[in-house]
Amino acid sequence: MPLKCGIIGVAGSGKTTLFNSISNHRAETGSVMKANMGTMVVPDQRLYEIDSFIHADKVTPTSVEMVDIPGLAKGGTGMGTQFLSEIRNVDTLIHVVRCYDDPLNPHTEGSVNPVRDRETVDLELQIRDLESVEKKIIRLEKIAKSGDKDAKRGIEVLKELTEHLESFQSARTAPVSPEDRRFLHDMFLLSDKPVMYVCNVDDASAVDGNEHSKRFRESLQEENAEILTLAARLESEIAELDDENDRREFLDDAGLKEPGINRLVRTAYHHLELQTFFTAGPKEVRAWTITRGMTAPQAAGVIHSDLERGFIRSEVIKYEDFVKLGSEHACREAGKLMVEGKNYIVQDGDMLHIRFNV
Repeated sequence: MPLKCGIIGVAGSGKTTLFNSISNHRAETGSVMKANMGTMVVPDQRLYEIDSFIHADKVTPTSVEMVDIPGLAKGGTGMGTQFLSEIRNVDTLIHVVRCYDDPLNPHTEGSVNPVRDRETVDLELQIRDLESVEKKIIRLEKIAKSGDKDAKRGIEVLKELTEHLESFQSARTAPVSPEDRRFLHDMFLLSDKPVMYVCNVDDASAVDGNEHSKRFRESLQEENAEILTLAARLESEIAELDDENDRREFLDDAGLKEPGINRLVRTAYHHLELQTFFTAGPKEVRAWTITRGMTAPQAAGVIHSDLERGFIRSEVIKYEDFVKLGSEHACREAGKLMVEGKNYIVQDGDMLHIRFNV
């Protein structure tokens, strides 16, 4: 299953412009009638380096599914509130905060203040989570009447969580023990999801940010949050260029080493402890996303459940060894092809050949 990201923010933050710069789907900015769905190809030059030796029929990068909901507003008046359910099943949230001034596009609150905007969005997520928690407490109370001790413990945990949410705190910071977090899992709480922030700045501030983005970073110093600074409009213009040389020239003019969306994906992978492994053959060279710490059988299961069920062993070549030696045969001759069993922990960049029998 590909990584799923939900893009949120107040109306006019530039989140749909960002969505358009990273997705295969072009959405109308300012639209409030629906959530936008799209897919982003994850850039990974290693995939093409591998194929330069194999020349497969097809090269398939891994991808990220994106969901962009309409803008949220103070007091639940924004249309985005109606679409919050669309992001219940995403893996992480990308919270876009407006960090640019534009008299032709005035802020709905009358002034640009990313710290205030973040609090507005957080409050909407917390309110929706409170509704979910209250409903589950009612369900558990019915079960607890029969003397179910587990249900009683769940009620205690959720009532503590209710107090936390009512104090304008997100579920991800609630003092819930790892053991008790099982009572939260089936609710898919919005404010419990990992979140990374994108400071959307003007084009001239794409490299170093501006006063708005600096103030926002300062407000989150104690939270160890993932924060990126990029100019969504600039990124959208770069994404529209088909020619790689034109893109390179555009980036140079803007003072950028690479598109900001590349940094965005890397940050999301790091934030969620994800990594990539490869499969390679004459028909296809392909990248796959797994969670760090997965064993070889679990990684095989990402390809197909039959491979995990009938896993026998995995032949592993490190990416660096393959591009240095140039072929599987050369790696085998040089002793760089390892045969690993069920306990092998797959590493980022591993090239796997799964042996299985079902």
